Amino acid sequence: MAANLRNKPIDRRRLSMQDRATYRPGARMQAASRASQRIGQQAQRRNAPPRTVEQKPGTGGFTQGIAIQQQRLREEGAKVKRSEALRPEVDTPNY
Repeated sequence: MAANLRNKPIDRRRLSMQDRATYRPGARMQAASRASQRIGQQAQRRNAPPRTVEQKPGTGGFTQGIAIQQQRLREEGAKVKRSEALRPEVDTPNY
């Protein structure tokens, strides 16, 4: 898909000796290949369906951060200590 690319071969017979020595046809083909790739990428981007979901940085507001988690873990630890303190002390286990 080489749209509007001027990529015809160059007649080296018409070049000067210095130009003939520095002329590299591979570079011309590589440049044409890159241009064709860019055109294809742009066409693919144009034809892709638009994004319908916006992405915003962060968590999206579902969590309030590490402080909430730390507080919840402190409360769980206090609950465990409280339940252990309410258990009766047993000298001999039942097992």
